[in-house]
Amino acid sequence: MKQTPAHDFYNSDLLAYIPPNCQRVVEVGCSTGALARAYLKSSPGCEYIGIEIDADYAEAARGTCARVIPADVEQMPDGEFNELFSSDCVVFGDTLEHLRDPWAVLRRIKPLLRENARVVACIPNAQHWSVQARLACGLFRYEDSGLLDRTHLRWFTRATSLELFETCGYRVVAGRPRLFDEPARESFLPAIRAMATAAGFDPELAVGDALPLQYVFSASAAAG
Repeated sequence: MKQTPAHDFYNSDLLAYIPPNCQRVVEVGCSTGALARAYLKSSPGCEYIGIEIDADYAEAARGTCARVIPADVEQMPDGEFNELFSSDCVVFGDTLEHLRDPWAVLRRIKPLLRENARVVACIPNAQHWSVQARLACGLFRYEDSGLLDRTHLRWFTRATSLELFETCGYRVVAGRPRLFDEPARESFLPAIRAMATAAGFDPELAVGDALPLQYVFSASAAAG
């Protein structure tokens, strides 16, 4: 199955979480290299390595990244994996949800990271108001891109994204929601508030967690 359509835009919120002047950054799911190009403008000395499962996207990224490995990160042999992830930052830009076992990948990476390294990620919000509305109507249909991307294998909310990192031994040191102008959501928020109240949960927290399209996180490999 073809991966999410490539584009030349990069996630500025994710870029802001990549520490400046890293010696080595590894981006899992680098697509055609848009984020790499943006980062290398301010940190040109970085060895920016991309891993990309789609061969066409990988070929396009070769003009930007120091190396591009056309591979499934979950199937990489130990020798190559261990050498590669000895890095200062690992980037998952809307990638973790495409993995069969993101928990195993994060645990496998953790002991390989350099001192003070960061793992940064952008994760789609499965609690988004539009997903809740579709579920309520029985219209959970996969699409070519977006929250219901047909290549998504895992689904996370704000709470379960934090649990993902914490259960794998990371400490989330920063995070931010990505909100966009979506006027249509105002019609659905009262229903979300009422549903949370009926379930015995905090209605205002439920509404707040239904607004972001994605979350961006920065995590430390140090568990303490």
